[in-house]
Amino acid sequence: MNSVKYKRTSRPVSVHNPYLCRMKDDILYHFNLGTKTHNLPALFGDVKFVCVGGSAWRMKEFIEYMAAELGLQDPRSEYPNICAGTDRYAMYKVGPVLSVSHGIGIPSISTMLHELIKLLHHAQCRDVTIIRIGTSGGIGLEPGTVVVTKQSVDGKFLPKFEQLILGETVVRNTDLDYGLAEELLVCSEELGRFHTMIGNTMCTLDFYEGQGRLDGAFCMYTEKEKHKYLAKAKEAGVCNIEMESTVFAAMCKLSGLRVVCATLVDRLKGDQLISSRDVLHDYQQRPQILVGYYIKKQLKGLGVLQK
Repeated sequence: MNSVKYKRTSRPVSVHNPYLCRMKDDILYHFNLGTKTHNLPALFGDVKFVCVGGSAWRMKEFIEYMAAELGLQDPRSEYPNICAGTDRYAMYKVGPVLSVSHGIGIPSISTMLHELIKLLHHAQCRDVTIIRIGTSGGIGLEPGTVVVTKQSVDGKFLPKFEQLILGETVVRNTDLDYGLAEELLVCSEELGRFHTMIGNTMCTLDFYEGQGRLDGAFCMYTEKEKHKYLAKAKEAGVCNIEMESTVFAAMCKLSGLRVVCATLVDRLKGDQLISSRDVLHDYQQRPQILVGYYIKKQLKGLGVLQK
């Protein structure tokens, strides 16, 4: 597979809200930031890559990893949490890379993304690539496989995100940037450290019943019904299951967001996370390594880093 060259463009971060320009101060409440109290262009105007993930600890680990990879590591720096004034999310920055936690589930990541997109817009950022690095449950895959999502589907395997707005159902498309998926696959081949594949990701509304687990507080279905459902999912092209990708993909369609996920368990073999903490930590680092390699490669292509 041939490597895809980085294209120089001039694409602003898109917002679709005519009321924003009328506001004297846009308070990004869950970030503890605002347009009046902070100089957002000065603080974030150089951002080119944003990586988001559920865990605050994992996103701090990622920014420390990126600082070392980009040669921007400062032994004296502790990479302070930019959102320390709130307990909802954590945000870290090094050079042109921003790392933000989003919590668990659709409502949590949706709230974060609204404010993140506005932050990038107010900061006058351009040509920003946003990638979700997270964990998920695989279907018929070896544990630790990195899945690059080409399309997110709902629990009925349909590529859409439904949301009630003013009492009406609004349906949005969940296609992702396939060109980016191919670039990440090329990066994985160049790394040669773990298996990566492109496939569909199913998004559910919860961790237990929505994913057909047998170990929740409630289970009104049989093990046979569970396996039948997961088999249907696999037939529909679903490679992994998580709880954020449909709303993330819908906002990708509107504002250019992209996603990559790592697989922790084979859901056709069991529901519990039985691997050791060291093994799980290795799995969780794999998408970080892949995305870090991709970012470094693109920055070299832009001439930001030395070849």
